Amino acid sequence: MRTAPQRHGVRVARRLTATYTLLITLLLIVGAGSLTTTSMADRLHGRVITELEPQVRQNLRVREQANRMHRAVRTYLLTGDETELAGYERARGQSFAALASARRGTTGATRRNLSAQEEELRAYVAVADRQAKAAPGSDEANRLTVQAARRFSAFDAINRRHDLSLTREMNRLDERADTVLETSVVGIGVLLAVGGTVAVLAAVRTTRALTRPLRSTARTLGRLAAGEHSARAREVGPEEIREVARSVNVLADEGARLREVERERGSLSQAARELGIRIRDRLDVDYVLDTACGGMGEILGADYVFVLLTEDGGAAFPLARVWSAEQGLLPEAQARAIPPLPADVVRDHYRRGTVWLATDLPRYLSGTTPMSGAPGSFGQVGMPAENRAATAALGLHSAVVTPIGVGEEPIGAVCVARVDGDRAWRPVEVEIAESMASGVGRALHTSLLYEKETRLVEKLRALDQAKSDFLSTVSHELRTPLTSIVGYIELLKDEETGPLTPPQLRMLDVVDRNANRLRALIEDLLTLSRIESGTFGSMKKPVDLHGLVASAADAIRPAAEAASVALETRCPARPLVLEADGDQLDRVLMNLLSNAVKFTPEGGKVTVATETRNGEAILTVSDNGIGIPPAEQEKLFQRFFRASNATDAAIPGTGLGLTIVHTIVANHGGEMEVHSEEGRGTTFTARLPLPDGNGSASS
Repeated sequence: MRTAPQRHGVRVARRLTATYTLLITLLLIVGAGSLTTTSMADRLHGRVITELEPQVRQNLRVREQANRMHRAVRTYLLTGDETELAGYERARGQSFAALASARRGTTGATRRNLSAQEEELRAYVAVADRQAKAAPGSDEANRLTVQAARRFSAFDAINRRHDLSLTREMNRLDERADTVLETSVVGIGVLLAVGGTVAVLAAVRTTRALTRPLRSTARTLGRLAAGEHSARAREVGPEEIREVARSVNVLADEGARLREVERERGSLSQAARELGIRIRDRLDVDYVLDTACGGMGEILGADYVFVLLTEDGGAAFPLARVWSAEQGLLPEAQARAIPPLPADVVRDHYRRGTVWLATDLPRYLSGTTPMSGAPGSFGQVGMPAENRAATAALGLHSAVVTPIGVGEEPIGAVCVARVDGDRAWRPVEVEIAESMASGVGRALHTSLLYEKETRLVEKLRALDQAKSDFLSTVSHELRTPLTSIVGYIELLKDEETGPLTPPQLRMLDVVDRNANRLRALIEDLLTLSRIESGTFGSMKKPVDLHGLVASAADAIRPAAEAASVALETRCPARPLVLEADGDQLDRVLMNLLSNAVKFTPEGGKVTVATETRNGEAILTVSDNGIGIPPAEQEKLFQRFFRASNATDAAIPGTGLGLTIVHTIVANHGGEMEVHSEEGRGTTFTARLPLPDGNGSASS
């Protein structure tokens, strides 16, 4: 509950001001007094240290040198030791030097005293000089000694009186400095006591004036913190406290407003998330556009939703979808009738990276008036005539426009608009509109990419099918004449048409060998075609793997001998029976063995071996040939792939053999492994399942 303003605050403020002024004044007085008395005491002590103590020391030095001179003369007269005269001469000079040093910089009584000392000292020296010339023990020496003693006593008396005067002055200055400090301490103590009393009285009075309204305000804050959002502070007490209470109430009102905004933001955000989930359900551009337009319009309470998409970097961004609250999605022809946005407007807007809130659109429809804060040409020369006409026809009053895209170029823009001028776009609605438009942009970007990729995949599939059909057709067409060629070669070699000369037989061998190579290549192409078309299969029946190995080794041995490569087989004597396609396994062996011989240099060795382990038949073909680079081994079973070192060495091949081997082994439920070191050789391992799975061989 709020009450009428009171006027206690001014008095409290004045009281506090007066109290603090008095305290500050007292502190300044105490500080100034402390500084003054400290400065005075420091000056007094400084005079003692820098002026009087040096004078005392100089006066004492004069007396010491005079005494030394006096002793030297008396010692000479008593002992007759002439070395004492040198000490006398030295002490005499130092005595007058000490007097001159002591007189330097002095004035007044000190200077007069030192002058009197010098006068007496000179009178003594006049007698002492005569003593130094007299004979020790003579009557003249005795007479001069009495005279000198009298003169020295006069000097000594003056010196001691001066020393006593300086000591008294030093004591007087020290006592005065102590008095100043003691007085200062007493005064400062009195001032501090007065100031402390005033401060306590002011604190008590001020506390009484402040605590009650402050406690009331604090209780209100506690209630607000505990979740009692309707609590408000009473505006009572001094003006300052009432101002605090008003601030608390303003903050409470603002908190209530923000909670309402946050509640609305949460509701809109939840709806936006659900819309985003629906949009991402399908990678279809039309579905994304239809769902986004209707969803955004309903969530934001818009009268219209426009989605614009670029058309291959054209000069404008045409409308892809238009939704209205009255008609829903407009027909494509009706949407296309609405003019597009100029490309420069969308691109400039996208570069800014901010939402464009266009308000009071009717004021810009009468002519080419630049739109305040608008991007591109809209902000420079205003809207084109066709855009103004469309805006007027639809009755648009305000709009929120968000460009969409990924990367540096926009793919379009999303615009939500209202026709009612009294329904202004609130910040939370603009924020959610931007968020939803960004989600729509990402979904559209993904859908467009998927659409392009789908079309590309269809083209690639068609091209791949055409290639497969071409390979199959060409292979079949090549195999027919090749069969005739091979048949006629056999007839010629059988000398059905007459005897042949040795050169002719060698020529026929070359033709026959290359015809067989060509037939093997055609068979590989046909097999690849069947593999790619999914028609490649295996006719499995019991077959002896050891027999296949022996047969394949015998077939490849002539080629190995011709290449000076040793061929070794390591197979147990008993049969190893598998459920397999014998022709296909023979093809596996022939491809692996021929590759091993082909890639092994002269003097090398190829080994084929079999064993059973863990319910599998293990077939290995190893060589000590050129090996395969490590980075290329994972590509070995890809069609048409050939290792770089084989290509560099110009070793012939098509890159199909290992692909066919891998497919045949996979069709038999097995696995292929390869282990190779470049320059040291390669080992291919085929793992094939045994019929009974226990690793035993059977016949």
